[in-house]
Amino acid sequence: MYVGALELDVLLGDLHSLKGKRSVIKPILADLKKLGVASSEVGDPDLLRRALIGIAAVSGDAGHVHAVLDTCERHVAGRPEIELLSARRRILGPED
Repeated sequence: MYVGALELDVLLGDLHSLKGKRSVIKPILADLKKLGVASSEVGDPDLLRRALIGIAAVSGDAGHVHAVLDTCERHVAGRPEIELLSARRRILGPED
């Protein structure tokens, strides 16, 4: 079994409230769910223009985990309302 974790640090547009932040993050998380992964906002939820999105995927094949996380990263990076600042990835396998 292989478990992949992806952490995406994103900069949000010109927001003026936490409600506005949720209105941007919530659709991103819903779209990621359609890709068959677990996702959540994992950073400080009180920061207005920044968000840390955590994504997890599990598979019996390490290559499949990498492919799924690549798809998730491209999907989030391609959204016009945010800017992807950094992406950190970790894959755990049977030898870990």
